[in-house]
Amino acid sequence: MKIEGTHELRASRERVYQALIDPEVLKRAIPGCERLEKTDEDTYSATLKAGVGSIKGIFTGNVRLEDMRPPSHYRLVIEARGQPGFLKGEGDLDLEERDGITVVSYSGDVKIGGTIAGVGQRMIQGSAKMMASQFFTAIEAEAQTEAHEAPPKHGFFRTALRWLSGRLRRLFRARSQKTNS
Repeated sequence: MKIEGTHELRASRERVYQALIDPEVLKRAIPGCERLEKTDEDTYSATLKAGVGSIKGIFTGNVRLEDMRPPSHYRLVIEARGQPGFLKGEGDLDLEERDGITVVSYSGDVKIGGTIAGVGQRMIQGSAKMMASQFFTAIEAEAQTEAHEAPPKHGFFRTALRWLSGRLRRLFRARSQKTNS
């Protein structure tokens, strides 16, 4: 299954990249992440509570960062297993800065098996897009936090409000660009 998307984050590319490789930030930002521990250089062990539709469960696995080119690119390799099935995939994240906004583009291939694969590709892709949106909304909040500040709080409602705020900003920016043209 192919997964791809683009997200705009209001933070510098360097700050976003650092947030995307910091295990403590990732643990707070990944929806359902219960544990993320460094096991080797650029390799992590993770426990994630996730599901699609009525099929939910806990997945444990490994995450590896490869082909790192700070602050513009890295490759992510994931393998996980759980009661509802397995997940194996890899993908690329590319960061580009445009007028103080970091555009993160991602694309990858994922293989899913077991009970969770039975819910269908459309439903899985919909859940993946929703989780990606929640993740990048949380990463944006993390990247906007100064080093001396406490990390931002995350949760469904806070993330939903940040997402809605970002969508409205993009909508108004697009309208103002049309009227100025």
